[in-house]
Amino acid sequence: MKTTMKAALLASSSILAASIAAAQDVIDLEAIRVESDAAQDTLGNVEISAEEIEERNAASTDELFAGQSEILATGGSVIAQKVLVHGLEESNLAVTIDGARQNKGAFHHTGNVPIDPFLLKSVKVSSGLAPADAGPGALAGILAYETKDARDLLEPGQTIGGFTGLTFGSNGGTFRRSAALYGAQGGFEYLLAYSRQTGDDYENGDGDVIGGTEPDLTDYFAKVAYTTDAGKRFEFSAEQISDQGLRPFQGGFPRPDFEDVPGRGTTYLVAVTERTSYSFTYTDENPQGIWAPTIQLAWNEQLVDAESAQGRNRSLSGKAENRFALGSGVLTAGVDFFHESATNTGTAANAGEEELSNIGLYAQMRQDVSSRVSLSYGIRLDSQTYTGATGEEWSSSGVSVNAAADVLLTDRLTLNVGAASVWGGYELNEAALIGLRSAPVYGDQITSRSTNFRIGLRYEQGPWQAGFALFHTNIKDANDPFSTTGEAAAYDVTSQGFDAKLRYTGTQGYIEGNWTYADVQIDEGPVSTTSYYVGRPVGHIIGLSGAWDVNEQWTLGGTAEIALEVDEVPAGYAPLDSYEVVNLWAKWTPPSYDNLTVRFDVKNVFDKTYSGRGNDGVGFSAVEPITEPGRTFLISANMKF
Repeated sequence: MKTTMKAALLASSSILAASIAAAQDVIDLEAIRVESDAAQDTLGNVEISAEEIEERNAASTDELFAGQSEILATGGSVIAQKVLVHGLEESNLAVTIDGARQNKGAFHHTGNVPIDPFLLKSVKVSSGLAPADAGPGALAGILAYETKDARDLLEPGQTIGGFTGLTFGSNGGTFRRSAALYGAQGGFEYLLAYSRQTGDDYENGDGDVIGGTEPDLTDYFAKVAYTTDAGKRFEFSAEQISDQGLRPFQGGFPRPDFEDVPGRGTTYLVAVTERTSYSFTYTDENPQGIWAPTIQLAWNEQLVDAESAQGRNRSLSGKAENRFALGSGVLTAGVDFFHESATNTGTAANAGEEELSNIGLYAQMRQDVSSRVSLSYGIRLDSQTYTGATGEEWSSSGVSVNAAADVLLTDRLTLNVGAASVWGGYELNEAALIGLRSAPVYGDQITSRSTNFRIGLRYEQGPWQAGFALFHTNIKDANDPFSTTGEAAAYDVTSQGFDAKLRYTGTQGYIEGNWTYADVQIDEGPVSTTSYYVGRPVGHIIGLSGAWDVNEQWTLGGTAEIALEVDEVPAGYAPLDSYEVVNLWAKWTPPSYDNLTVRFDVKNVFDKTYSGRGNDGVGFSAVEPITEPGRTFLISANMKF
């Protein structure tokens, strides 16, 4: 390993030295063809834009990814929601908010990173082919949330502004309100925002009330920045989000991801999940010569406080990188680190804390090598130290490499191909379980590694765009965070299949269809719907979305999800039923009030009773899984001033 580490360091240093020698004018990274939206989409890297987020009128992560067949989110209340990419849980992805690394959740029946989408600018999702500068631990890709700042909200020439929004939903009497104040003057910017969601438990399509699903979410957000005349930008952001509703408990433990556990006696108690995040970022928006630096320092905490499930995850992370402009591309090189902890905050006699530290060195090159060939390739070296609750330590290092190509076969047909080998390192155990039953006893600790492959074609002609790609992701020795006794348990996990896309974009709107097939296996057998921290069965998922600008006042749109039956399931699980769900919306801007928009939504138009494909416990006889809300009418009003 030491020889490999030295070779990686020498290779990175050589690339860096060559880039400095060849540095020229700054090149826009997005102008490199392999980084274009079309190429990245075929390579499995999807970006959900601010316009698409607005179209979906999302109040939670399960609504945020509507119409995206490769991305699923579990249902229920915010405390229970997790994101799946090609069926692999987000704990296998590098998750960031505004570039700041996020730690995972503290309990397997709760979600990982609570999100309120009301200020999201974009979401970037990479299914496997993560670049070296995306951060460590991107075994199955990345999930990168980016929030808005004052510049995204101010109109041209405006120095102060704000918005307020109200949404009422018929199912459960949900009420969402949000407000923001923002401004910019003399290089200073500020954005202060607040969101609140309340209501009662919703009903499914059969009219049954699903207990423990009431929304009770509060989000405070602030972002301030200063940009000098020379383009040096200093930005600080802070967010505190909390969900504190009544959730189902059995035997003192919360299980908000299930409707019920028959025979266990369900009670409804307050379960708290919170995320607190702080981030400071320095960038140079007007770089001169070879220097275009970014420096970031971030801290976040995720907490679960729910009777017998008490856990806290903290993360301190940072990076310092520079973009070196070459004659044909851009090299991003830098160093990053994180120090994370998982702590059982309960009263158990043996409750303990684990720590994980990582330092990484990386370089990622993106370049158009000819008029027909564009490449992205990179390398990173990570070194980790894992400290158990007993004070025992384990250390290891690993190298990750990636490469992707965009090749023009004809003026309309393009080949995209990519591969990545990612070292995942160690994994913290589940915070709420550390020392819960007995004192932790550690055996040998192992590190994980993934291999990812993708090849696809895309066709573009006028308003039409089509794409098809095959993918394969294998995670070897995926860590089991449930065990702190004896030798660390691990799995071999595979997700493979295809993504297909067809889109028409016209002058007044678009329509898009996505079709994903993902076969998710664990230790060469089908994954179950309770394979926590690993994944869920997917099969065939079809997503549809579209919007049409009728005139300057009216816009119509909708999304749909079609899931086909999954027959290949583990012993003890029933096949997963198929379902189809349709959502429609209309947005109206009054002729004399262009700062006001009124929106009407009908979600689950045909009042279907179903469990979303990513939901926990579907087909498992020991539990009753969450079913989704039945037909829901929403009316929203948003005003900017």
